Amino acid sequence: MWLDAALAYFHFIAIFTLFGFLTAEAMIIRRPLDADTIRLLGRVDLWYFGAAMVVLLTGLLRLGLGAKGADFYLSSWPIYVKIGLFLLVAIVSIYPTMAFMRWRGMLERDAAWRPPEAERARYRKLVMAEVHLAALIPLFAVIMARGLGHA
Repeated sequence: MWLDAALAYFHFIAIFTLFGFLTAEAMIIRRPLDADTIRLLGRVDLWYFGAAMVVLLTGLLRLGLGAKGADFYLSSWPIYVKIGLFLLVAIVSIYPTMAFMRWRGMLERDAAWRPPEAERARYRKLVMAEVHLAALIPLFAVIMARGLGHA
C-alpha cells in the first residue's frame, strides 16, 4: 500500500508540474516576444517536456506496480482515452516546440529578429489546444479510478 501511495503522489506531483509549465508557456506566448522571452519560452518548453516524461514514467509505474494492478486499468476503456489524449497533446506540442527552437536559432543569427505576429498567434492557439486537451485527461482518470469504464 505504501508503494501505491508513493506512486500516486509522484504521479500527481508530475501532473501538477506539467500543468504548471504548460500554463506558464501559455502565459508567456501571450506577451510580446523579445529575445529574453523567446529564450525563456524555450526553457519552459524543455521543462514541460521533462514533466511529461515523468508523468508517463510514473503512470507506467502505477500501471505495473500499483495496488489495482494492470488488469484493472487495461480492461477499462477510459485508460485508452487517457493514453490517446496524452499522445494527441504530445503530437500537438511538437509544432510549438519546433517553432521555439527555430525562433531561438533565428535570434542567434540576428539579435533583432522577432517572430511575426501571425506566427506567434498560431502557436499560441496550439499551446491553448494542448491546455484544453490535457485538461480532459483527469476526467477520464476519475472515471477509470472508480471502475466506471469496465464492461
